[in-house]
Amino acid sequence: MRLWIASSTALALFVGAAAGKPEYHTFPSLRERAAIQDAWTAKRLEAIPSLLKKHNVDAWILSQREYAEDTVFWSFKPATSFSARRRTLMVFHTNTSSLVGARNPLTWIDNTPTVWNELRDTLEAFDPQAIALNIDSFVAFADGMHAGELELLSAQLGTKWMERTVRKPMLAVEFIATRVSEQLAVYKDMQETIWAMIAEGFSSRIITPGKTTTSDVVWWFREKMQERNVTTWFHPSVSVFRPANSSHGSSQTIHFGDMLHTDIGITAFGLNTDTQHVGYVLQPGEDDVPAGLKAGLRKSNRMQDIVLKNMQPGKTGNQVLTECLEDMAEENIAGLVYCHPIGDWGHAAGSLIGMTNLPTGVPVLGDLPILPQTYYSIELSASHFVEEWNVTIPFQQEEDVAWSDETEQWEWVWGRQEEFHIVDAAASVAPGSAPSLVVQ
Repeated sequence: MRLWIASSTALALFVGAAAGKPEYHTFPSLRERAAIQDAWTAKRLEAIPSLLKKHNVDAWILSQREYAEDTVFWSFKPATSFSARRRTLMVFHTNTSSLVGARNPLTWIDNTPTVWNELRDTLEAFDPQAIALNIDSFVAFADGMHAGELELLSAQLGTKWMERTVRKPMLAVEFIATRVSEQLAVYKDMQETIWAMIAEGFSSRIITPGKTTTSDVVWWFREKMQERNVTTWFHPSVSVFRPANSSHGSSQTIHFGDMLHTDIGITAFGLNTDTQHVGYVLQPGEDDVPAGLKAGLRKSNRMQDIVLKNMQPGKTGNQVLTECLEDMAEENIAGLVYCHPIGDWGHAAGSLIGMTNLPTGVPVLGDLPILPQTYYSIELSASHFVEEWNVTIPFQQEEDVAWSDETEQWEWVWGRQEEFHIVDAAASVAPGSAPSLVVQ
């Protein structure tokens, strides 16, 4: 039997094994947030000299213009800066030689020839042997120097210095990916907030079967984000799963007996989350989720266990993927693994562990090493035959994890879903009653 998937740019939700019932958090004012973010950034910048030494680089030049910023710029800019200014030229250094005690990075904000004269004078005094530039054909986070900027930089520096330039993609990747310990408490609050939002959105307070559409729920989520003073890095989605012989067909209206799925994330403090949960709309007379759907969720939970067991820092994403697929085959689990780093960006810098279109290995990006002190989205899908519906359904889940130096393992930032979000509307919805949610 074929399964109808009624999908929309909307959201759905689930519940899980976490510290308890998720609650909304009230975040501080924008002014207070800026101070918090800048403190984090200062700590991240302190690590750059040792990072340069690790990658055998003496200097790291970033040159950019307003609206033509290097990708790395967004990870070290002040919270109150929204773009580069004029030409913003920066030289990170190892704090040695003539630059001992100098500001790091050295920064020029100028659109006159003076900037190039002073840059050449600085290089002559410092005499770096290896100068990193962000140029790479495959790693986006290490390819931030615009073509026009490279042309001008080459002309102004000349052969002597350009011959010393090197490409070190892991330098940019590691700087962007690495988190500082102070961020985790805030990130936990963000995760709990999105769980609370999903729990409310997948409830009879918001959903009236037969009236509420997936788009209604999606836009409720967007409005709720604004109410909670957070934003998002992508428009959420909500999908409906039901048997092909359902009388509702591919309708976007949510009905009794539907399985719901959402993909949703929020942005705050320069951090991003990414979560996928499932829910179920109880039929009249039902008091629990069908056993076949529960089994599908358990299977995706088992896949999560497999990923975290194999996902050790130092391995490449492709190594982890291969080990996961082997373990899944041994347990007769069919599914896809497509995990990604998260943090400064929703799909952040670091090694990829599979992709939906590259299920057995990802060229280049899957060959990067997995880094500790980072966050990852454990994103995957278990394919499970639901006996009650006589159909195979993808049970898609996504939860964020953080590396713990204390336990030397990945830990769920808030938790993972192990139980469905339940919309118990049958008893509360009278025939002809108004829908609980109206989106204008």
